Amino acid sequence: MRIRNLAVLTFMATAAVAAPEPTDDTIYSQAVAHAGRSSQDRERDARELPARVMALAGLKPGTKVADVFGGGGYYSELISYVVGPQGEVVLVNNVSYENYAREDLKARFTAGRLPNVRRSVVESCDLKLGKESFDAILIVMSYHDLYNADPLGGWPEIDAGHFLDQLHAALKTGGVFLIVDHAAKAGSGKSAAQELHRIEESFARSDITGHGFAFERGFDGLRNPSDDYSKVIFDPAVRFKTDRFVHLYRKRQKAG
Repeated sequence: MRIRNLAVLTFMATAAVAAPEPTDDTIYSQAVAHAGRSSQDRERDARELPARVMALAGLKPGTKVADVFGGGGYYSELISYVVGPQGEVVLVNNVSYENYAREDLKARFTAGRLPNVRRSVVESCDLKLGKESFDAILIVMSYHDLYNADPLGGWPEIDAGHFLDQLHAALKTGGVFLIVDHAAKAGSGKSAAQELHRIEESFARSDITGHGFAFERGFDGLRNPSDDYSKVIFDPAVRFKTDRFVHLYRKRQKAG
């Protein structure tokens, strides 16, 4: 009997140790389900699939993340729940994006909300992100703006190469860089960024890997093959229904 009891106790102890922990995706779905989120953000979730996108980046508690040209902070808030109090999110906007998203920002950061999110308003020539400071950097539907210039309309011309070099320098070796953007027709390169706010997927991949990032994988959950690439993304016929590509890159390990 004593041997049998010992065997039972041993089994129970082993089972307790081996009990499955929540899946990795749980932390992202919990962030999306957070009670403090606005109804406006929850409406956006259906078309953004943010839990899947954050899971692709592999964001974890305690990490430091830059949400570059993050506008009103939709992703900044979600990521703040993932990284937790030991982590940090830096929401980076230039003056144009800050002004464009002023009302959203006011609502999101009222009454001391999101204490682990730091806001930074800078210009593209000096993003002030430091060196090897971040575990992850993301640009959601704003990468194409590196190739858009409208000084009279309030959007300054950006040196895209210098911009990407700053992001590469700011990312820790082995860290991840994630982009989401509106696809343009094949062969258009960066030309559609100016009028249509789109960019060719293959151009983006070549551009980003040319600045020290290694392409790792993509996510097809935001694709829409019926999108009309000839239309500006704000056209009612395609608004919120564009074909979007999601790419995950990693900062290459140092040689040697």
